[in-house]
Amino acid sequence: MSDPVGVAVTGCGTISDEYLRNLTSFPDLRVLFCADLDLDRAKAQAARYGVPGVGSAAQAAAHPDVELVVNLTIPAAHAEVAQQAVAAGKSVWNEKPLALDTTAGRAVLAAAARAGVRIGCAPDTVLGAGLQTARRLIASGMIGEPRSALTLMQDPGPERWHHDPEFLFRRGAGPLFDMGPYYLSTLATLFGPADQVAALGRRSQPSRVIGSGPRAGTTFEVEVPTHIAALIGYTQGPAATLVLSFDSPLRRHGFVEITGTEATLSLPDPNRFDGDVRVRATGRDDWETIPAAGAPAGRGLGVLDMARALRAGTAHRASGELALHVLDIMEAVARSITGGTFEPVATTFDTPVALPADWDPCVRTIN
Repeated sequence: MSDPVGVAVTGCGTISDEYLRNLTSFPDLRVLFCADLDLDRAKAQAARYGVPGVGSAAQAAAHPDVELVVNLTIPAAHAEVAQQAVAAGKSVWNEKPLALDTTAGRAVLAAAARAGVRIGCAPDTVLGAGLQTARRLIASGMIGEPRSALTLMQDPGPERWHHDPEFLFRRGAGPLFDMGPYYLSTLATLFGPADQVAALGRRSQPSRVIGSGPRAGTTFEVEVPTHIAALIGYTQGPAATLVLSFDSPLRRHGFVEITGTEATLSLPDPNRFDGDVRVRATGRDDWETIPAAGAPAGRGLGVLDMARALRAGTAHRASGELALHVLDIMEAVARSITGGTFEPVATTFDTPVALPADWDPCVRTIN
């Protein structure tokens, strides 16, 4: 088949703007359908981005020309919507996390294997220019043997700016499940699979107040830890320290440092697709800045890579197996917080091949 890959977007909330803006600009894709429980919201997004079809998630999955469903629903619906699309013979790109737990995540991957379709999962920031440049530098030996990582994400909390933030403080979210996938996916692509975790978690407030939008002043309950500190051990030897917090007046996003035997590498924000990389060699007091090379387009790069892989019969990079492993790490963190023990990580994955520096999302490759 030489036509562009037909895509449906299910879930037309805040994040759908960036996805739709990018997906509708990639010549290897055709966005054919927008679906949402709120039909008016789906109609508005379809009109804004020139998408011809509008309706329910079931109608999106049943569309005869859709090959790939982009699932942007809330975390609690990820597995159900993915299973519905798989049952209709469609491949699925899930927003993160893959599912609320590894049991549901395994079921999604098993159903896809039986149906002969694919599962991909955010974050696709690991395919952006900044992090791909870091991968190439590590592979070149610039920092020697990678040994450890320090990652920090501190913030007062998304209720300050998000108009409907409650879901970000429920099961399947919080700083661990909402922001953790960016940092853990980055570490996984650099270090490979993890095998053990230890962690502490705290919840600073039992409730929070919406700070902006039409519901400003509304109080809601907090159901999950809002400060996480974790230690992660990797099968190949490296160790990582991870801090994720919605409790900090100091906003500090995107701090990722990889320490090697010869140098330290400072990565750009793993929640972004661009950003330069900095290197500081052992014994030196200054940093060398290395401009990022690659695709900075934004959310949707993983969908495009998956669509191209579908046509070429090759492996896509932001795979369901990688996402399941990240979910497994997060579950191990949660178990460790509850039990006060080191917890094993049972799943594994094949480290994806790095993108070429000249990989271009705006060139048509499906002819």
